[in-house]
Parts: sequence; structure tokens; C-alpha cells
Amino acid sequence: MAEAVLQCAVGREKTALSRGYAAAWQAARAKGETPEIGRADPPMHPARPPRPELLSPRDVPRRRPGTPEGRIALLHAVAHIELNAVDLHWDILARFADVPMPIGYYDDWVKAADEESKHFNLMCDCLEALGSHYGALPAHAGMWRAAEDTAEDFMGRLAVVPMVLEARGLDVTPGMIEVFKRAKADQAVAALEVIYSEEVHHVAYGSKWFHFLCGRHDLDPTQQFHMLVRKYFHGNLKPPFNEEKRAEAGIPPDFYWPLAEGA
Repeated sequence: MAEAVLQCAVGREKTALSRGYAAAWQAARAKGETPEIGRADPPMHPARPPRPELLSPRDVPRRRPGTPEGRIALLHAVAHIELNAVDLHWDILARFADVPMPIGYYDDWVKAADEESKHFNLMCDCLEALGSHYGALPAHAGMWRAAEDTAEDFMGRLAVVPMVLEARGLDVTPGMIEVFKRAKADQAVAALEVIYSEEVHHVAYGSKWFHFLCGRHDLDPTQQFHMLVRKYFHGNLKPPFNEEKRAEAGIPPDFYWPLAEGA
């Protein structure tokens, strides 16, 4: 299932495949069944459509969110993040399948992949309602770098993707919601509020399974997190932090403040 999603290039088709597989998994689990996990050989780079054009972060045009064009660009950027998240969550299932994990680990990341697929579709719906579409603008080429850097480090992947990158979403999404509220863009507000509420779970899954592996290997979680983020994340963490939502997701302040700019 994971390999098939990763090898599908078209965004809407990828998310349809993802949601279909997630529904099949969840139906089996609801009947008390444990589907076979198996082994996989996921591609290092997931299949992508010819558009959007992927640019270096410094070359992506900056647009002011106070303008209609700026708001479209913001929605497009979120759509791009969500599509990458679909692949990241299926990839973590396939890439580290040789590590024995409880079935709850698979339940969590299948659910996260399903929700990211829904989030991508919500962003595409918003873009299309505004006369645009995913692929109409250039996008950030660095989104997959964390996956490449941690391709052989399971704990590194958990630390950097859900506990740093997705946690950053908890920090910035409330501000985005306010942008669209001021513009009276009700569809975008509703979509971003869904994303905001569900992303907390994804960060929490990362924290839960990171702590699980630390316990298995008798490692101090805080020290291990700091070591892995310094190794794999390029740059410091940027405050302000959404401390309430980070705490709700199981990430205490002593995890991220020592890694912050100016710490």
C-alpha cells in the first residue's frame, strides 16, 4: 500500500489511493484483524507531477498575504506541505518496516496519512474555488530533504518530521487562520481549522513513538532529541512556539527551547 502511494505522481490520485488504503486498513482493524505488515522497498523520491516547479527556498517568490494573490500563494504552499506529508507518513511505514513495532504504530501513521490526504484535498478545493489549482505556482524544493537525511535513522525521522516540522505547523497555523478570517474567506478558515486540530495528533504520534523507542533502548528522550535535531535539522528552531498545543502533543518546553534561535 505504502509503495503504491509513493509511486503515484498525481496529487488527487495519490490522495484517493491513500484514503482508500487507509479505509481498508481501518475496516480490517475494526473487525479485530491484523493485516500483514510485509516488507517494502520504497523509492528514495516519491513520484511527483510535472507541476509545481520546485525551486530552492530562497527562490520561491514571496507574496503578501494581505492580497488575493498572496492568499492563493499561502493556500498553495499549504497544499504542497500536505502532499509531502502524505508521502512522509506512508514512507515511515515502508522504510522502517524491518524494525518490530506494535500494531498501534501502524494504526497511528495510517490514520495520519489519511488525514493529510484529506488536508491536501481541502486545500485544492479552496484553490479551485478561487480560480487556481495545485501546480499553478512554484513550490519549495526542500520539503523532502528531511526524509532523505533520515532515511537510515528511524528515531531521527520521528524527531525531525513530526516533532520539528509538523510541530512548526502548530506554531504558524493560527496566524494563517487569522489572515483568512480578516479576508472573510470562510472556506479557507474552515479548512485550516480542520488541519490545525488534526495536526496535533500527528505531532503526538511522533512524540509517542519517539519516547517508545527511547524506552526500548534506555535512552534519555530529551538528550536524544537534541542530538538528533542538531544532526539532521538545518538551522535553529524559530520562536514563538505554541506551547499549549506542543504540550498537548507531548512535547515539553525543555525539548525545543534549548534549540531555539538565540538560546
